[in-house]
Amino acid sequence: MQVATLAFHPRISRGRLARLGEWMAAHRRAILGIQWAIVACYAVLVVLPAFLPQPNPEARLFSSDFGASSFVDPAVCTTSGEMPVQDKPPQIAKWHERLVLAAQYLFWGVWWPFVILSIMLMGRVWCGVLCPEGALAEFASRHGRGGPIPKWLRWGGWPVVAFILTTVYGQLVSVYEYPQAALLILGGSTVAAMAVGWLYGKGKRIWCRYLCPVSGVFALLARLSPVHLRVDAEAWKRHSVRTHAVDCAPLLNVRKLDGMAECHACGRCAGHRDAVELAARSPNAEILDGDAPRISEAVLLLFGLLGVALGAFQWTVNPWFVRMKQAAAEWLVERDVLWPLDSNAPWWLLTHQEATNDLFTWLDGAAILAWIGGVALAIGGISYLCIRLAAWLVGGDWRRLTLALTPLAGIGLFLGLSMMTATHLRAEGVPLGWLPGLRAALLTVGVGWSAWLGFELLKVGRGGTPARLIAGIVGLVPIALIAASWYLVFAVR
Repeated sequence: MQVATLAFHPRISRGRLARLGEWMAAHRRAILGIQWAIVACYAVLVVLPAFLPQPNPEARLFSSDFGASSFVDPAVCTTSGEMPVQDKPPQIAKWHERLVLAAQYLFWGVWWPFVILSIMLMGRVWCGVLCPEGALAEFASRHGRGGPIPKWLRWGGWPVVAFILTTVYGQLVSVYEYPQAALLILGGSTVAAMAVGWLYGKGKRIWCRYLCPVSGVFALLARLSPVHLRVDAEAWKRHSVRTHAVDCAPLLNVRKLDGMAECHACGRCAGHRDAVELAARSPNAEILDGDAPRISEAVLLLFGLLGVALGAFQWTVNPWFVRMKQAAAEWLVERDVLWPLDSNAPWWLLTHQEATNDLFTWLDGAAILAWIGGVALAIGGISYLCIRLAAWLVGGDWRRLTLALTPLAGIGLFLGLSMMTATHLRAEGVPLGWLPGLRAALLTVGVGWSAWLGFELLKVGRGGTPARLIAGIVGLVPIALIAASWYLVFAVR
């Protein structure tokens, strides 16, 4: 299926993009050099800080306070939460403290938010060109035993399970705050990726295709990309010269490529048989004109990106979470059940950082699990029921209708990750008075974009105007619920 392209200046945009794609195909060594440079940066930002002393809670990167009269304490900030103002003046960090603080800011405050943004703007070029884990997995696969891919590994639910488990576990060990926790999760994922690559695939990215915790998320967000690799089926057939097969790392059938969800945008196939080129398209094309997603993708969108992710970003700042935990603690004390209030869990199971007095009790862990699970079930469940009802009213496919929520999910994920960016900037005294307005504007764009996509998708149904109108109103319920949840997060910060 051929997806729509943008109408403005098609020759200019297609020509430049096509040349860029062909350059990528012809300069694989340059791209490999970029990949290994990113691997080195990854090691510095993730591995090295885990073996350095934890920074003093009062330490800051810079001596300038940017005009601020007070400072904030990074030690008392839990995952993605704001830092309360303190009374004592900060200390300029020592060199090793600066390295740890800079690594935290660059990795969580810059790296990850803009990876999400890049997926929405350029497709999965991060996966194909920049991802250090993918590069290492492919390297291991090219030098491994090259076994056949087992059937269990191809199960479509792994991206859902991996994303949920990784996200929840990261909250329990405070992955955003402590380098050891980051190395445990990210380093463990990288080791697993290389092990899978060594065992299977014969030079392909098996981990990235089937098991990567963010592969499913990237597949959803890449549908919004305004650039894609377009395949001309007729030109493919007309090409008479015998050619080698494309070395497609994620094992895609390039001839039938009709979207960017699974494509890693590495450019290896650009120019193949004079039928594949990098081109512009409408960012709505793959959602409005593409195939319906698999059930596992719809579940990941509703219960993962819109449920688990929001619960993970929300629990540190929501006063209801504190009330719930306090009520549970009082109930336990009244019944003389005190062991859940102990903070003796190992650091790799629950946060246990004595240097910063950040010690999770067993009750903390249970409360985090309950909160994230409750938010995921509430938001995902309500969204699912509303979408199923809307699809039933117009006789449409509910899975396709879920894709209307993709822009709001992507913008929400970017905003959630960028909370760490704001946290670190506030720690350095950077004035952020403009931030609430920007957040509101981005959320408004996400709400409007998702609402418009929802109404457009409802038009393809068989129902009449009254049914479509009712379906449209029902479809606005999850959008309003998600938007209200995000506005609540930012209102209490």
